[in-house]
Amino acid sequence: MSALRWDRLANDLAGVLGEQVISRERPIGPDTTYRVGGAARVGVTLSVDADLVAMAEVVAAHRADLLVVGKGSNMLVADAGFDGVAIWLGAGYDWVKIDGTHLRAGAAAGLPVLARQSAAAGLTGFEWAVGVPGSLGGAVRMNAGGHGSDMAASLVQAEILDLRSGRVERWVPERLELGYRCSALADHHVVLAADVGLAAGDASSSQATIAEIVAWRRENQPGGQNAGSVFTNPAGDSAGRIIEAAGLKGHRVGTASVSDKHANFFVADRSGSADDLHALMDEVFARVRAEFDLALRPETRLVGFEAGPWASRAG
Repeated sequence: MSALRWDRLANDLAGVLGEQVISRERPIGPDTTYRVGGAARVGVTLSVDADLVAMAEVVAAHRADLLVVGKGSNMLVADAGFDGVAIWLGAGYDWVKIDGTHLRAGAAAGLPVLARQSAAAGLTGFEWAVGVPGSLGGAVRMNAGGHGSDMAASLVQAEILDLRSGRVERWVPERLELGYRCSALADHHVVLAADVGLAAGDASSSQATIAEIVAWRRENQPGGQNAGSVFTNPAGDSAGRIIEAAGLKGHRVGTASVSDKHANFFVADRSGSADDLHALMDEVFARVRAEFDLALRPETRLVGFEAGPWASRAG
């Protein structure tokens, strides 16, 4: 769309939702864990379901693309930005309720917060989530996991808004089709809340497990500006081991490098370039393909990039 059409879309959204929740050329990159990347043509911060539905009607009329940002912990946004409307879920979506062994929370609730609150309540089964710096909504969408578990292990149901129809439905795991870092959710679906079924445990034991997970991650995974695992693990193997075997630990492209600590973590320099990270992914994919005839599949969600040959082969 032209700049004029984007301005019209922003004005139409402001007319329905109020100017205070609308931003033109709103940066996305700083809200990701890579801390690099460009802006959305229009950004919207919403805290109630009705506003999401009203927003969807306006966006559909303009035929604009949508992106739910979440915590930005598994996302790389091109330096050129996102030609669409980016959605941030506000404070109305970060609530948490615990009833017996049942935990229910809004989509914007952070996984580490949920892990610690459930442990403090004497529940077990969600300790793994302390090591995943994402939101509950994003975790449902990609079936996030770690340390031997994932969302599929305890998810009871999720409340999903279909932005095309405006309907809110409850999806059970069978309908979500949770797989390895994937689900049946599409870009027009927004997770509003989710229910997790846990087991009665011991608060001290769960908190000790959480401390062990935090310590393990500090010892084995890099800090800095990264988004966790870049590629999914091939069946029976580790993407990190494969990348290291290709001699790529420490490999650098511009302002982006493969971590010396864990080869499936790529780190961005401060004030670095998202396009450098994308180019690094391209080079790593190509080297692994040439060395081992293996097409790694990206786990990182790429936003605003043209689909390159490595992405299509890896998809």
